Amino acid sequence: MSNGQWYPPEWPDRIRALAAGELTAATPKRAATVMLLRDSAAGTEGGPAVHMLRRRASMAFAGGAYAYPGGGVDPRDDDRLVGWAGPALETWAERLGVGTPSEAQAIVCAAVRETYEEAGVLLAGPGAGTVVGDITGADWEADRQALVARELSFAEFLDRRGLVLRSDLLGAWARWITPEFEPRRYDTWFFVAALPEGQRTRNASTEADRTVWIRPGEAADGYDRGELLMMPPTVSTLRALRPFGTAAEALKAADSQDLAPVLAQARLEGDELVLCWPGHDEFTKHIPSGGVGGEAV
Repeated sequence: MSNGQWYPPEWPDRIRALAAGELTAATPKRAATVMLLRDSAAGTEGGPAVHMLRRRASMAFAGGAYAYPGGGVDPRDDDRLVGWAGPALETWAERLGVGTPSEAQAIVCAAVRETYEEAGVLLAGPGAGTVVGDITGADWEADRQALVARELSFAEFLDRRGLVLRSDLLGAWARWITPEFEPRRYDTWFFVAALPEGQRTRNASTEADRTVWIRPGEAADGYDRGELLMMPPTVSTLRALRPFGTAAEALKAADSQDLAPVLAQARLEGDELVLCWPGHDEFTKHIPSGGVGGEAV
């Protein structure tokens, strides 16, 4: 049975056009996504579950695919210093592989902001060592909606609430860049975090029609059976999370994860186009010269 790898039918033609110099690669937009983990209930077996959302089928990019909460960097995510707890911005810049502390702030802010916007979970607190608890209520929802509409910057939101961003609750896990032949390109950092005590996720995203808590291994198995549609970075990170028994173990392991960016490559071999993600052989595609239709090859 074919697996559930997301594969747009227009990719072969776009790959050929890029190779022929007929297509100019778009500059990838920086983005961040968070693998939010929740431990199993006391007395139950199994490792932590991860929060995933299913993108609406009508979405132009990865419609119907399961993913994590996340999105693009807001230009205002680094327009001024935010209240900050955890590793210094210089430390984050080195870990994320970017040149300046402001770039690091923008990426980490995007991760925390998008998690709040799409899952209703806020990795922030009144000070270092604290996390907000109940963030339900009309006033919180009004602020969240203002963030989504870009009427309010994340720095303004934190100031208004008297909060600091808890960067120590995040661990950088992976970095993937959308292939050059895809018109909607993202340079995405993947983070891992544990669901804060007292908070609950909800489907707050207009881009998702379903959310689930599922163990990484179960999600990867669903992909292998062709039941769950996913993009390569999602499957790769799920497989990497599978061995950990608790959210804390996964977070501790984040520092040892390789953040070298993964970028798909395409080459011509005889009458076939070969699409591959270096270091991730399971996603290699062999595309006949006549092109294909559908989601998987």
